[in-house]
Amino acid sequence: MRMIYVNERHKDTSNRPEGAYAGSTMIYKFKSKATGDLIMLQPNGEAILKIIGKADVEQLRRGIVLPEELEAAINALQQAVADEEQARAALVQQAIADGQTPPPAPALGLRQRSLPFIQMAQRCLAEKKEIVWGV
Repeated sequence: MRMIYVNERHKDTSNRPEGAYAGSTMIYKFKSKATGDLIMLQPNGEAILKIIGKADVEQLRRGIVLPEELEAAINALQQAVADEEQARAALVQQAIADGQTPPPAPALGLRQRSLPFIQMAQRCLAEKKEIVWGV
């Protein structure tokens, strides 16, 4: 994976060293021999990696999810989605019980943001292929 930075001010996409532009965003590109590439913006990619236990600094830059780790990664993501939805439901119930208007739901939750990675991981698990990034 190449680290690609998008300069929001100029809409310029190029390979830049980290910190080259103050307004740049890193893009994660997850690759596998079983699927097409999956591209995520830095906040979403890092959230996924942290949930599946790939959270140290070096693993955030580049890493691998081995076929034998995929089932645990899928389960961790599915559990995180369930936890987020349960917390949201509790928040809504509490607001209703307090006679308040429930806060608006986020436009995109973890369920929507993690689904492409979960699908990639499921396919890789079936074909016994790893997922890599940063290589």
